[in-house]
Amino acid sequence: MTENLIPHLDIALRHAPSGLTVTPIPRLEISVGQATTGRAPCLYRSMICFILQGSKDVAINDDLLSYDLAHYLISAVDLPLIGQIRDADDGQPYVAVSLVLDPAILADVASTMPQVRDTDRQGIGLDINPMTAPLRDTLLRLLSLLDTPGDIPVLAPMVERELLYRLLQGPQGRLLRQIARPEGALGRIRRAVAWIRDHHDARLRIEALCDASGMSRASLHRHFLAITGLSPLQYQKQLRLQEARQLLLAGNHSASDVAFSVGYESASQFSREYLRQFGAPPARDVRQIRQANDAPEMAQM
Repeated sequence: MTENLIPHLDIALRHAPSGLTVTPIPRLEISVGQATTGRAPCLYRSMICFILQGSKDVAINDDLLSYDLAHYLISAVDLPLIGQIRDADDGQPYVAVSLVLDPAILADVASTMPQVRDTDRQGIGLDINPMTAPLRDTLLRLLSLLDTPGDIPVLAPMVERELLYRLLQGPQGRLLRQIARPEGALGRIRRAVAWIRDHHDARLRIEALCDASGMSRASLHRHFLAITGLSPLQYQKQLRLQEARQLLLAGNHSASDVAFSVGYESASQFSREYLRQFGAPPARDVRQIRQANDAPEMAQM
């Protein structure tokens, strides 16, 4: 499997430095991690992730999933998770390619395939599946377009559709078809999640969330917990804390200013929940992250 992904890895490393790179191909991103990280909260968008080098563990509540070169991950909804990147055995960096899912394109591709009668999925909207040769070949064609950027506008949509076609044929085809069906439980929870993300800095109103999702209060709570592993209020808290961390890292904002900007009414409550989530108070956590990021640069000087 490692040898099969050498061409993919070569292209990815030529076009992506350390960190996250948004490529010229719509919705395609490349992540390069230069060192094994500790367990850290992260937000997985609705996407497909292919690892080209290294491996990763993700935890949601008590469920721990691991994936590597031989597997790909599907996230059916934006999910706050705990992730840990692992280097390859020889110390080479973690490298992954992700494609953010477009429900409209998924629905269009699915409409060209034989009709399948699915039941609504019950369970966490995250799964890991074995990599296949057709998927690997299609992914290489998509990545290869980075070397011929003039071809991207015409060819990238065609190759993306082929990739989605292969995925729809796979073991999680049902999950992908549900993403494309707005009337199903997963589609309704996706609308609820989008509403929370758009209003994460305001007081959560369950009635408005029910209206946005088209679900009753009882159905909303049951399906939201089943698919995300969190209640709507817990989900909103995760989003607020992750945005607060990004704001603190991006500038010289005080913890109290950031707390109020993401929707907290109490700076002390924000500090307590931040400590519980990230393992350190805001100022210390940001200082530790910046020191860790500066360490490799200092070592090269």
